[in-house]
Amino acid sequence: MAEDVVRLARGRAPRRAAFGTRDIAVDLGTANTLVLVRGEGVVLDEPSVVAVNSMDETLLAVGREAKRMIGRTPPHIRAVRPLKDGVISDFENCEKMLRYFIQQIHSRRWAKPRMVICVPSGVTGVERRAVQEAAEFAGARPPVYIIDEPMAAAIGAGLPVADPTGSMVVDVGGGTTEVAVISLGGVVTCQSARVGGDEMDDTIKQFLKKGKGVDVGDRTAEAIKVRLGSAHPLTREFRAAVTGRSLLTGLPETVEFSTREIREALEEPVEAIIDTVKVTLDRTPPELVTDILEQGIHLTGGGSLLIGLPDRIQAETGMPTRVVADPLGVVVEGAGIILENFSRYGEMIFGDDGN
Repeated sequence: MAEDVVRLARGRAPRRAAFGTRDIAVDLGTANTLVLVRGEGVVLDEPSVVAVNSMDETLLAVGREAKRMIGRTPPHIRAVRPLKDGVISDFENCEKMLRYFIQQIHSRRWAKPRMVICVPSGVTGVERRAVQEAAEFAGARPPVYIIDEPMAAAIGAGLPVADPTGSMVVDVGGGTTEVAVISLGGVVTCQSARVGGDEMDDTIKQFLKKGKGVDVGDRTAEAIKVRLGSAHPLTREFRAAVTGRSLLTGLPETVEFSTREIREALEEPVEAIIDTVKVTLDRTPPELVTDILEQGIHLTGGGSLLIGLPDRIQAETGMPTRVVADPLGVVVEGAGIILENFSRYGEMIFGDDGN
């Protein structure tokens, strides 16, 4: 799909120095990192996890291999996620991760690709600069272009971002939820809440601890969220079981729970997402609210796949709500379209100075 979107988006050559054929776009996410190569589409989709040797800080594994190590490592090995709440929390390991991903794509040792990186709209100037520096240290050619995730998602979803009409995007990622209203090539209003898939996983873990007396790992909580979590009542509720470590005996114990209980456990982060949508709508000019009522709210990001979330948002806001065709890849696809049409989007988004 990404290749088709990029192919359709090709236009005039950029007025600035032309991008090379191996220039890349990166969706640097809290949970996953996606990389798109210009003209080839998405070539890499890996968990944002690195494993390092604590004794000498050497890199042992990146991506899926490193994620499999979480909770299973000996004391001298650390499996860490270098991003938290959508921003870099471990600069050194983030730079190592980016360098590794770039090397997977560029066989030439001294290749320095041009790069567009997507970040949450709520990051500070210092956090933006940290992303740029990490990319440059990893081998990107300066300047590294930074784009807000909601704008990239809107472009990737094919919304009319350059037209005088309002488009609303809700990007529910691993660490943050980004809500933005876009018109005439700019963000009219936006809200960012540091709540997403990670907090949903944590609330499930806390529910099992307090309500069932068992402790489970991050991967188990994530699997429960994906398979059994919901934001809206299901047509048919059912029960399931999970095995964890008993908080009383320390031994393995299997407990049962219902999908209704999981939905109730997820209520706090889901309500925080909906509140962010409501605040954004409240701050949107009336003319654009009318446009959104006609076009609907567009959900992107892995968190948008929570069962019943579109129905819940629609019920709470009165706005038609739908998940875009490729919620996981739409952000990096939008950044790829910018690479292909830099003369059209580049100056509109980054300004004449490229920042």
